[in-house]
Amino acid sequence: MNIISNAIKYTPAGGKIDVRVEELPCDEEGFALYRSSVRDNGIGMSKEFLPYIFDSFTRERNTTMGKVAGTGLGLAIVKKLTDAMGGTVEVDSAPDKGTTFTVTFKHRIATEEMPTIAESPAKDISSFKGKRILLAEDNELNAEIAMTVLEDTGFMVEHAEDGDVCVEKLKNSEPGYYDLILMDIQMPRMDGYTATKQIRALSDSEKADIPIIAMTANAFEEDKKNAFDAGMTGFVAKPIDITALMETLSSVLHTSNK
Repeated sequence: MNIISNAIKYTPAGGKIDVRVEELPCDEEGFALYRSSVRDNGIGMSKEFLPYIFDSFTRERNTTMGKVAGTGLGLAIVKKLTDAMGGTVEVDSAPDKGTTFTVTFKHRIATEEMPTIAESPAKDISSFKGKRILLAEDNELNAEIAMTVLEDTGFMVEHAEDGDVCVEKLKNSEPGYYDLILMDIQMPRMDGYTATKQIRALSDSEKADIPIIAMTANAFEEDKKNAFDAGMTGFVAKPIDITALMETLSSVLHTSNK
């Protein structure tokens, strides 16, 4: 999605974008090898810039001068996710000629024993549509990934880059504006525990009672206890398991709506 979005963003009106998916021979039993390519004839990139294309917050001068909106995080996310899934991503580009991205992954072949989406405990994501999450996360890359995943399931997401910003955003919002808070624990100015305690002490009971889900790389029982002692509603461990996150969100929202 990030690669196709970039192709659209950097290809002027009247240009062309081709998306191709093909299966390749696979040497591992039980897996299939697929190669996906996105080719455009847009503005392209210089060979000097290509070695830095997957660096965070990096954009070539011709895109910033052209006032094309962007954070410089999209391709860093692509590379991070591709590496995590054991795949490869390659790029070929030239100024004013266009760009081709090629992503290759091995996918496990499904069997009848594997659970389908319809059987998944987190199957009903229709209730997520239109719900607004306040995401408190100081790491820009983690925030970008989380926002992409959440928005793809129907949530509206707003980002607070630290615990104190999260508290102020909630304080200044209309009652009921946010449905839930995803709260990172370790943040530089105000940690998630402190932010949660301040929220629970708010005079507006609707804001004070908002569901708060902790997100932390420290997933020991003591950390869970600390989260619940601070007044948090739920707990998910980092790195985030998408299925576990969806199940937690569904459970917390269902309980809060009763």
